[in-house]
Amino acid sequence: DRVARGEVIALVETDKANVDVESFVDGVLSELVVEPSDQWLPVGTTLAMISTSEPADMATPPIPIAPPEIEASIPKVAPLKSARPESARVIISPAARQRSQSLGLDASRVRGSGPGGRITLRDIDAYLATMQVARFAPAKQTPQPAIATPSATAAPSPATDKRQRMRDAIAAAMARSKREIPHYYLATSIDLGRALQWLVEVNAQRGVADRLIAGVLLIKAVALALRSVPELNGFFVDGRAQPSSEIHVGTAISLRGGGLVAPALLDTDRRSLSELMHDYQDLVQRARTGSLRSAEIMKPTITVTSLGDRGVDTVFGVIYPPQVALLGFGRPVDRPWVRDGQIVVRPIVHATLSADHRASDGHRGGLLLDAIDHLLQEPDKL
Repeated sequence: DRVARGEVIALVETDKANVDVESFVDGVLSELVVEPSDQWLPVGTTLAMISTSEPADMATPPIPIAPPEIEASIPKVAPLKSARPESARVIISPAARQRSQSLGLDASRVRGSGPGGRITLRDIDAYLATMQVARFAPAKQTPQPAIATPSATAAPSPATDKRQRMRDAIAAAMARSKREIPHYYLATSIDLGRALQWLVEVNAQRGVADRLIAGVLLIKAVALALRSVPELNGFFVDGRAQPSSEIHVGTAISLRGGGLVAPALLDTDRRSLSELMHDYQDLVQRARTGSLRSAEIMKPTITVTSLGDRGVDTVFGVIYPPQVALLGFGRPVDRPWVRDGQIVVRPIVHATLSADHRASDGHRGGLLLDAIDHLLQEPDKL
């Protein structure tokens, strides 16, 4: 099969998310080293080989061979045809898989509406609405008296097992971070009065679907501030700090059922606020439906987390290795503030920085927070 750079060629299920793996070259998929399956593979395993020079036998597309007819003896259990070929791999979200398994439903008969034909929970519910659920439900058994024994324990459900694996993955990453990274912490208070007033004026001229949120202003301010303090944007790899020339701000997103991921808004500093708002909404939706891309998982050069919508005033984050910094924002709260020699009430947000002392020191971290503050005082320039 021919593949293009950026084309999704695989779906990898990890402890924290389902990740769409994109091709990094144009070429021909010449060999499948690992067949699609539910097995766990070590990170870095070669999945397939892509040839960048087209082989001669690809010049003329092969004539497809019709699959053999299905034996007439196989019972037809559903009036609707399968939504995909028998040999195709079913791409389905974890929640939809759990629902279909609990109902005894063959998910290959459901047509997916998600990216790349992914089956979502909504697709399962829509399919069931056209069928009799009882047809797919396991046959009811005559209840038997339960015998309680001290050693009897219920097996964990797939959803519980998935959540536990995610907690284990988060714990392992954070334990490594606190063990290996010499953190230092800085905090400052920022007056958001001008930024929030500008936001009200701009949103009044936009439709509901196009309105901006304060979080996007904070993300863009962080991205622009990193241009002046590049050592806080990058990684610590192979025993040394490696600043990145690109700025991809990772945004912490809480997942339904617990856990979080921090995928990247790519090229954050070069995108307009409207573009960032659209990308942010899309990123949150895909993160919560298990449809992230490999670049979004692998490329964050710094992480921003905000718990303001949860009523938190201040958050001190833990750096996600191999990144070297994390910024946290709380909720804007009206507080007394001295301005032009007068005490006034202003919406103040607490901004915090967790940084790696191997890559920077407190002086440079302070410059980053100061740059963010100055940028937020001129929101029309973001």
